[in-house]
Amino acid sequence: MPPEEPNSPIAGPVEEATAEPYLSLYRRFRPSRLSEIRGQPHVVQALRGAVAEGRVAHAYLFSGPRGTGKTSAARVLAKALNCANPTDGEPCGVCDSCVSIAQGTSLDVRELDAASNNGVDAMRDLVSHAALATPGQWKLYIVDEVHMLSTAAANALLKTLEEPPSHVVFVLATTDPQKVPLTVRSRTQHYEFRLLGAETLGQLVSWVRDQAKLDLDDEALALAVRRGRGSARDALSALDQMASSGSADGVRPELAELVDALCDEDASRVLVSVASLVETGWSPQQLASEVVDDLRQAFLLALAPDLASTSGQERVRLNSQAERLGLARLVRAMEALGLAQVDMREAPDARVVLEVTMVRLVRPDLDGAPEALAERVTRLEQSLATREPPSRRVAEPPPSSPVAPVTGDRPVSDDPHTRPAIGALRRQRAEQTARTDEQGPAPEAAPPAALEQPPAAPIESTTGSMPDRDTLVEAWGDRLLRSLPARAKALYSSGRFTAVDGSTAVFAVPGAGYLRRCEEVRPLVEQALSTHFGARVALRLVVDEAGDGPVSVAEPTSGRQPEPDPSDLGDDDFDRDDPGEPLEVESLAHSRLLEAFPGAEEVPS
Repeated sequence: MPPEEPNSPIAGPVEEATAEPYLSLYRRFRPSRLSEIRGQPHVVQALRGAVAEGRVAHAYLFSGPRGTGKTSAARVLAKALNCANPTDGEPCGVCDSCVSIAQGTSLDVRELDAASNNGVDAMRDLVSHAALATPGQWKLYIVDEVHMLSTAAANALLKTLEEPPSHVVFVLATTDPQKVPLTVRSRTQHYEFRLLGAETLGQLVSWVRDQAKLDLDDEALALAVRRGRGSARDALSALDQMASSGSADGVRPELAELVDALCDEDASRVLVSVASLVETGWSPQQLASEVVDDLRQAFLLALAPDLASTSGQERVRLNSQAERLGLARLVRAMEALGLAQVDMREAPDARVVLEVTMVRLVRPDLDGAPEALAERVTRLEQSLATREPPSRRVAEPPPSSPVAPVTGDRPVSDDPHTRPAIGALRRQRAEQTARTDEQGPAPEAAPPAALEQPPAAPIESTTGSMPDRDTLVEAWGDRLLRSLPARAKALYSSGRFTAVDGSTAVFAVPGAGYLRRCEEVRPLVEQALSTHFGARVALRLVVDEAGDGPVSVAEPTSGRQPEPDPSDLGDDDFDRDDPGEPLEVESLAHSRLLEAFPGAEEVPS
């Protein structure tokens, strides 16, 4: 029969059948020598010395996170023990024993998964075959996930584990050594495998890229390192996925827009970003985990840049976001998203949990937790610290008399907290009047300088417009009346604005007595009005004949009583140095009570 043509329909399938299947990168580049195990120098040195010096223990316990080389180290140990030409504790890798162990066909190595063979029958079968001879010098049992063994299975293994046949070595591997019974741990040499550092993991993925001739840039390598989180297997799996898809979009979601919206405190952008990522296939749990990883990298860049496992443009972006968020918000965001991941496990809709958490992070006012309140206080302190203090005018102290005014036998104190009460002043005035009647009238003296009417400040030229009556009434009740001196405030509190005539405001007072006294302090009120409105405001005082207009802020809204005539009030009833309420308020209230209750008499205290 002539040979088949290369292009015949039968030759193609035969070629495909004989082609080697594709191996994942983490299987293709699995360490074949102890020196190739990265990130575990303490384990490599101990195993190499034990093999080279012939001090191999009967049982080892390898513990550590996934993808750190536990099973690979056990296989390399089996190669080194059965190698025909070992060198310094390292296997040659070319002899029949090394090749068969690498291919998984050696009778000298038996691997057992304790997660699926955790019963006592599996351990009894292992013990029964342990004494049987094999072609090699050593027989190794590799038991993975040994912490999954049941109590009965672990007890069945104890005797053989403690005193195995002379050619048998047990290698137990676990990711949770705390769950391994103490009776098992005490019979082994325990070696702890550690997570690979970012630099070590970066060197590994770079070496694999060069060996496999992958068309990937440094950004993809950095992403694989971040995705690995210290696990060599996870990093190579991510590298393999990016090499197959040609981009990093399928390995990790693009979170730049979402974190930027978090920095800008834009709730709408946050919700839109979450919706966009969920629609592309990313679950809320994945998004929360990846956002926490981004925030953690930003947190490390802010405090310990050497610990961050980012580089290139990704490092620049995260560093900028760390500065915009601040440490307090970074910590709170990581804590909130961590709690959200726990809540998502039992939530009917995990997306709602993620959205509510993200909105609370950008709107602290919606979160009543102590952490949110502390963040709001911190932000307020920062804003006050960075804000420039406003320029303040130092008010000149009011003019004071060189001699304190004397009432009775004691001077009136300038301290408002130590001034005598109104009743005490009246009693002192009554005693002084009685003494004057007994001794005769004293010669009139000029009023003290402190009680003289201060001249009104000249009204500055202004360029503003004259306000209307409603504006005057609003400003008068809100601010202007309270800002007047005590004397002017007491006299003008019972009046009201009735009209505006050009640049003159018509102000109505209750009676002719008020009209005369209000005229004395009118320049002060005009100055206050002109300064407030930026326009010259003149006052024309009239007697309020109607009495039904809008009442001032000092008047009650109902039961309005006729105001007493203030013509009998002297200057002593006003304290010019007191910016508070005038002293005659009690007298006015006393008069109103007497008028409201005809026939009532005051009982002296």
